[in-house]
Amino acid sequence: MTATTYAPATAPAPQPSRPLGVAILSVLVGIYGFLVFLAGLLLAVGVAVIAYLGAPSTIAGYSGVLVGVIVLIIGLIILGVAVGLWRLRMWALVLAIIFTFVELVVYGLAGAFVSLGFILSLIVFVYLLAVHRHFL
Repeated sequence: MTATTYAPATAPAPQPSRPLGVAILSVLVGIYGFLVFLAGLLLAVGVAVIAYLGAPSTIAGYSGVLVGVIVLIIGLIILGVAVGLWRLRMWALVLAIIFTFVELVVYGLAGAFVSLGFILSLIVFVYLLAVHRHFL
């Protein structure tokens, strides 16, 4: 009889844990992205219907539909970032940090350092920097 050797079982690679704040943030970003997508869809369809019904081209037309499609695409990008945050992807973290930093700069240029938006953006910015080790 021949002896068979078995390779030792290897444990699967540990999955990074998803911090609760990142889960909440990704859900909120997803809801926002869906609302932006829906607004773009409604804008594009609404303008197209108004143009079809014979409104003057200054009110509706190709430019209105184009704006609606652009807003729709931005909504899809935001939804993609939400999925990336949920799956702990580094690119989504980088986009979220860049967006939050730009938002802080805008609040700062407006002189709104004591506003709720600035304070919440600062908290999110610091939190995203603190949990960067969880992202792949």
